[in-house]
Amino acid sequence: MTKLLEWLFGVSVVGAAWALVSFDLLDLSLPQTYREVAWPMPLYLLVSFGCYSLATVGYRVATFNDCDEASNELQEQIKEAKEDLRKKGLKM
Repeated sequence: MTKLLEWLFGVSVVGAAWALVSFDLLDLSLPQTYREVAWPMPLYLLVSFGCYSLATVGYRVATFNDCDEASNELQEQIKEAKEDLRKKGLKM
């Protein structure tokens, strides 16, 4: 099962449970407060997911590893390329 199918399955299960509670499709005789709490739940879940995503991206950016060796290697390659182009007559 691919990740997409896993997510779609999870969302459909949560959506079905929300619809059953919100619209009382099974005549469960749930108290009105349950339906009042369940009605805006998709919006709460969406906002929570957005906050989690923002926090995850912020954490990953804050703890991003610097690659000093790769940086030095790239700087050296740039110097070599500039020297090669000067030898071929390009003025910078």
